[in-house]
Amino acid sequence: MPAEWAPHAGTWIVWPHAKDDFPGRFEAIPLVFAEIVRKLAPHEPVRVVVSNAAREERARALLAEAGVLPENVRFFHWPTDRSWARDSGPIFVRRPEGPGAPASVGATVWRFNGWAKYDNFRRDEKLGFRVARALGVPSWRPRLRGERVVLEGGAIDVNGVGGLLATEECLLSDVQARNPGVAREELEQLLSAYLGVDRVVWLRGGIVGDDTHGHVDDVARFVGERTIVAARVPDPGDPNHAPLEENWQRLLGARAPDGEPFEVVELPMPAAIEYSGHRVPASYLNFYIANGVVLVPTYNDPADRVALATLARLFPDRIVSGVHSGDLIWGLGSIHCLTQPEPAV
Repeated sequence: MPAEWAPHAGTWIVWPHAKDDFPGRFEAIPLVFAEIVRKLAPHEPVRVVVSNAAREERARALLAEAGVLPENVRFFHWPTDRSWARDSGPIFVRRPEGPGAPASVGATVWRFNGWAKYDNFRRDEKLGFRVARALGVPSWRPRLRGERVVLEGGAIDVNGVGGLLATEECLLSDVQARNPGVAREELEQLLSAYLGVDRVVWLRGGIVGDDTHGHVDDVARFVGERTIVAARVPDPGDPNHAPLEENWQRLLGARAPDGEPFEVVELPMPAAIEYSGHRVPASYLNFYIANGVVLVPTYNDPADRVALATLARLFPDRIVSGVHSGDLIWGLGSIHCLTQPEPAV
């Protein structure tokens, strides 16, 4: 599995349509998606999934208003349940050029079960197969003891040279019903076989309000083969403080596949965003690395500029651009959650 900063052939997104995912705020969500496409399209093709021609027409009109050139966007008509392409889409892998074999791209299509929480996921579960078929690339369905294995793209992050980040809360808890009865060692063997992983760095868990039971893309991300950014909260009274500190300590003690330590860089968290007593999982870690640009969720928070400046230092060869996600986060996900990178051959 290539690192996200490796060259892309394009980015896949699913145009928003599930109004219940953004209660009271859906009208603003297509505008956020249009802004994301506007910032991605100058750097790489964007593949947009919609359910039918009428929705494509409406999406095209909104993208035109946002100044997106139509030749940079291609539409696909497939039904979906939600717009979180990171989790329901395929996890791509790449084979480098070797003796007598050109470089090639394939797709691993893991089982998707609605984050072990929602019943309406059957259409999303087909997305990975449809993408692989449309691209004409080989695909694999990871299985263990005859059963397909659940894995969402937001649950893992890789550095492209054998390292992978994940949380125990998400992937190793039977309570979360991803893969009940599957042991740590078995899962690590599958990640090695299908994604080329040599070393898994296991963190404790995710942040408060996370609907996915601990996806790693809200707490820690690779930004280089030996560099990891991780969220921290200095206030001991914040419920995110203790789990993020444990994650931080684990990262400081972690080693790359060659036995050397990683460089760990702190990224702040925005102030808690709550409504009617419910806290949403706002995090700067949910950024997306594309060709030439890094899109970072922002929240009109003083920490926005710290997060943007830190990532700009870590990505000197890319534009680091904020996308206001104050409405988007009410869907309990952000920019990384809704994008799926397709690697270049």
